Amino acid sequence: MPLLGPSSALPLHSSAVLEKEQLQRANNSGWWNPVSIPIPGVPSRRLRVPFPSIRLRRQRGPLLVCFACMAVVLTVVLVSRGFGRTEWDQNPPGEPSTLVFRREDLQRIWKWEIASGHYPSRQSIPRQIGLLDSPRNPALAPKSRIATPSRYRPPSTALALVGSDTDTFGVGSKRTYLDIQSKPPHVSYPPRPVPGSVADLDLVMKHCDFSTGKYVRDCLEVLRVGAGLDNGQRTRRGSIDDWKYIYMEEANSTTSEPAPSQEDPLQPPIYRPLADAKANEDGTDPEAGLVRKRGAEWEAPLTLPSPLTHHPAASLPEPCDPENPRVFHMFWTGPFTDKPYLALLSFLFTQNTGLHEPHGAPAPTVCRPQFWMWINPGPAAAIPNPNALRDMFSQLKDSPWASPFLHPRFKDVIRFRLWNTTEQLDGVPEIRSEWRELRETLFNSGGHVISVQQEEEEEEESAESGANTTAEARRTKGEDMLHRTGSKSSTEYDRLSVILSDMARFVLCHRFGGVYLDADTILLRDWEELWGWKGAFAYRWSRLEKYNTAVLRMNRGSALGTFLFRTALRNGLDFHPMTVSRYTADAYLEGLLLRLPDALFDGAWLNTEYYQRDRPPQPYFTEFGDFFDTPEQSSAAPQALGFDGFFKGSYSYHFHNFWWKPFDPARNWPDLGPHFLAGETAARRALRDGGEAQAPLVRPTAEAPGAPETAETVDDDKRDLDWAAVLKRAFEAYIRGERANMYGEWLVW
Repeated sequence: MPLLGPSSALPLHSSAVLEKEQLQRANNSGWWNPVSIPIPGVPSRRLRVPFPSIRLRRQRGPLLVCFACMAVVLTVVLVSRGFGRTEWDQNPPGEPSTLVFRREDLQRIWKWEIASGHYPSRQSIPRQIGLLDSPRNPALAPKSRIATPSRYRPPSTALALVGSDTDTFGVGSKRTYLDIQSKPPHVSYPPRPVPGSVADLDLVMKHCDFSTGKYVRDCLEVLRVGAGLDNGQRTRRGSIDDWKYIYMEEANSTTSEPAPSQEDPLQPPIYRPLADAKANEDGTDPEAGLVRKRGAEWEAPLTLPSPLTHHPAASLPEPCDPENPRVFHMFWTGPFTDKPYLALLSFLFTQNTGLHEPHGAPAPTVCRPQFWMWINPGPAAAIPNPNALRDMFSQLKDSPWASPFLHPRFKDVIRFRLWNTTEQLDGVPEIRSEWRELRETLFNSGGHVISVQQEEEEEEESAESGANTTAEARRTKGEDMLHRTGSKSSTEYDRLSVILSDMARFVLCHRFGGVYLDADTILLRDWEELWGWKGAFAYRWSRLEKYNTAVLRMNRGSALGTFLFRTALRNGLDFHPMTVSRYTADAYLEGLLLRLPDALFDGAWLNTEYYQRDRPPQPYFTEFGDFFDTPEQSSAAPQALGFDGFFKGSYSYHFHNFWWKPFDPARNWPDLGPHFLAGETAARRALRDGGEAQAPLVRPTAEAPGAPETAETVDDDKRDLDWAAVLKRAFEAYIRGERANMYGEWLVW
């Protein structure tokens, strides 16, 4: 013990060693104890880190009381959260579940789609569906089944007892994969796809799936080589058998081998929710592993029509399959502009419409697709007047951008149709008796609801008070949401129409079948083999494993459509693509709405989000605006390469809005030649009078009789043309008869 001096009261130590020991004990008596840790790469120094020092002497009582209180609180919380809840009611971390269908109905949906020929794939059915036997697949050729890794999300711990994935049993026609090449001397243009051919999208996924590290550039090469789009300019050497993704189904070549199950898809299917067959007898919930929407009841058992009969194209008596209509749908609100104009031109330039055949020619041996342009004549929230159809065609005739497509030459392939929201929703049997209950929240996108009734009440109150926020004043400021038609800029954006179109695409595909395209889409090649693949699809949201429904293919009156509409009804009629992604993921139906790589329809998207810039495709866009304003460093490419150099291999291109940017600012009018001179003249006059673009370089005599014409020279044109202008001018040259389409066919008037 240290000795205390008589006067200083300071400790006296017999040695320095005792003094250091007492100081160390004093330092260690606190709450923290410093520990020296070696620093990697610096052997001569150490890092002192304080660690808590637990010494339960005088503090032992308060600490024990604190720990006991914490344990009691934690126990109460855990018990209260788990009381009255079963395994399938628990919500996983993240987004809440949207599921309202039992496992038995999910099995029915899978079996109906497979039996109807809507699943020509060898991908396995997720084990969470719990099918006991392999369904017969009439769209899949017989083949020894090989276990393939599931491309679905991994199961949670709660699903550890569920059985393995299930493969379908192919009983369909044999497949012959095609080597498509141009034959000399006709090598200047690629050949049209073989009528009735089918794209093997399993092979497309193999070469193009972003999740497996595939590049857009490489995917496009496989797509164009496998389809013969390299037309005599092939530079690859060696066998390309692995790149052949287009096949023909042989007629009358189905297998006679018995399938392992002869179940009726409409009857309650056999299921195995758990690996143990006696699980249900032991009281286990048959929906174990499914996460039901919180607070919702299960849907009533599904009633489905009889499955469709799958017919190979070679066995059809007519070129078109009545169960598989070839219709492109597009939805448009507001004045007709150059955006839907270019979409329709791209359709005429790329698809097999038969316009290269003379009048009176024999009936075509191919199924000609149609383009249905759905026009919503007023604002998205407006009710059409009784004369809406007549007014719509009157406005189309007066529009220089729309009137060319009313020409009799296009009547068999282009149709304008009036959109009526009430009529369309009443035409969907799954929701016709219930959707009116959601009228106040009908405009719902991603959970963001715009209440039309609330907006109208605010306008009425403003009108009564005489404030400056009346409807007219708001329209002047560009803030009026209910009365806006079209998007004039990034700030004046018609959000209601965009939300309405999210729902319209599912309504149109479910009612009529076919493919929906957003109006900011340009077709780049014939879709023959995509029509042959009878499954439903959308495409990937760039890097995310979500859908983008800017391109949506669905079958008319399908079980998948029934599921989507009933699920959407129970989730506020939300058809935002992110929400639809949750619908299919929660129900394990992603395989029935295939998520194709965006390289097929949106080749620039990954680059615009800083992905794959080490090996970009051609052209290389770092932002979507490059399509309209091509950077100077790469501005030689559009004119040098033309249409042939624009994402060759893709089926379409999505330029993501930019409604307010003209495709061709230097010639912002329809330039379609003498057949449509009146529309061109009107457009030029409007530009001149409105001051929205430069004055017309040519003054037509019809506009000012007797006035001299001003010569138009290339010096007056923009020197470096952007990609948007080059594509527009290529399509217009085809209509004028100055060039062939992409397959070497000339339009015959």
